[in-house]
Amino acid sequence: MRVICTEKSQILATRLARKLNVPLVDVKYSRFPDGEQYLASGELDDETIIVGCVVDNDALVQLLLMIDACEGSKNQLVLPYMAYARQDKRFKQGEPISARAVAQALGRGVERVITVNIHEPEVLRYFPAPARNISIAKGIGEFIKTLELADPLILSPDDGALHFARDVASANGWDYDHLEKTRLSGLEVRMAPKQLCAASRSVIIVDDIISTGGTIATAAGLLYQQGANDVYAACAHGVFTGGAYARLMATGIRDVICSDTIERGCSRISAVDEIAAAVNDADH
Repeated sequence: MRVICTEKSQILATRLARKLNVPLVDVKYSRFPDGEQYLASGELDDETIIVGCVVDNDALVQLLLMIDACEGSKNQLVLPYMAYARQDKRFKQGEPISARAVAQALGRGVERVITVNIHEPEVLRYFPAPARNISIAKGIGEFIKTLELADPLILSPDDGALHFARDVASANGWDYDHLEKTRLSGLEVRMAPKQLCAASRSVIIVDDIISTGGTIATAAGLLYQQGANDVYAACAHGVFTGGAYARLMATGIRDVICSDTIERGCSRISAVDEIAAAVNDADH
C-alpha cells in the first residue's frame, strides 16, 4: 500500500502515510504553456490511497488526472473536502445537480470513497463506487478540551447543524444548543441560543463548514451583548471565502479553529485518525 496526494492535501496525506506506516508517493506537477495541468507519479503499489481535497476547479482537474494515473492499482479515494457537494438537487429547470456530476467523475477508477463531514450525506449515493462519510466532530471536541474552558456552551448556527454540535459536545458531556433567529423589526434581528443562556459562559459556535462566516460573525456580536465571556468558532472545513477569517476575528471572536481537511494556518485539528481508521476498516 502507498499514499498519493494532490497539491492541496500534502500535509494530511503525509500524516496519513505515517499513521498507516506506508510510503508516500512522490508526484511531479507542472503545466503546459496553454495552462493545462500535467502530473507524473512516482512508483505505485498494488493498492493506493489517493488523498485529494477539492476546493476549486484546478484541484478537481488535478485529482481526476491523479486517479487516471493510478490506473491498474486498487484505489481508495479520500476526499477530505468536496466542492460542489452543496448543490445536491435541482431547484430550477435547467440547473445541474453539481454534486452528482462531480461524484460520478471522481468515483470512476476507484474501488471505494471516503468523505469527511460531507455537507449533504445524500451525495454519497451519486458515487459509482461504495462511499462512506466519516465525522471528525468528536476530534473537534477533544481539541476544545485542551482550551480548558470552564463550562463551555457548544452552539450550532441553526437547528440543521444541531447534530454536529451534539457530537462535538459529546467529547466531554458539555451543554449544546442551536442559535435561533428572531426578527424583531424590519431592521433588527435577534439571535440567541434556543433553550440555554450564554451569559457568563465561553461559547463555541461549531459547524461543518465556515464559508463566508456572515452568520457566525453576526451571532458572535449578539452573544457578547447577551453577556458571553468569550466566543470561539470551530469547523471541520475552513473555506473562508471573501475574507471570512479576518471578518470573524474582527468581531471579537477569541479564536477560529478548523481541521486539515483544507490546509490553513488555523488548521489545529487533524482528520488523520478517523481517516486511518476508515482505511483500515476496508482492509479487514
